[in-house]
Amino acid sequence: MKKIVFTPDAPKPIGPYSQAVQTGNMLFVSGQIAIDPATGALRNATIEEETHRVLDNISAILRAAGMDFSHVLKCTVYVADMHQFNAINAVYATYFTDGNPPARELVQVSALPRFVNIEISCIAAN
Repeated sequence: MKKIVFTPDAPKPIGPYSQAVQTGNMLFVSGQIAIDPATGALRNATIEEETHRVLDNISAILRAAGMDFSHVLKCTVYVADMHQFNAINAVYATYFTDGNPPARELVQVSALPRFVNIEISCIAAN
């Protein structure tokens, strides 16, 4: 049985998808970009600001499902510029602080929705 997870504390989907879908103890979080849910504006003045906004959006979705970053099993990170890898990692590490970071891939792509610089999705379980 699948349950759709939605929170107003994360951006509304900009297409035909859900913020997240939960089945059993598994949560599948759709790719998030740096949209501020309060204003609908992109928060992407720097890659650091953009990465924080993306991870804050994921955090809100995890909370809505009764989880947090310690429940994340795997992340998929898409970036427009691999040269930003170190700056992204520096921010990313501040969200996974329990000493057990999830599995991850980070892939450079030619373009992302709304031409942002980063998109992250994840799978979590409790």
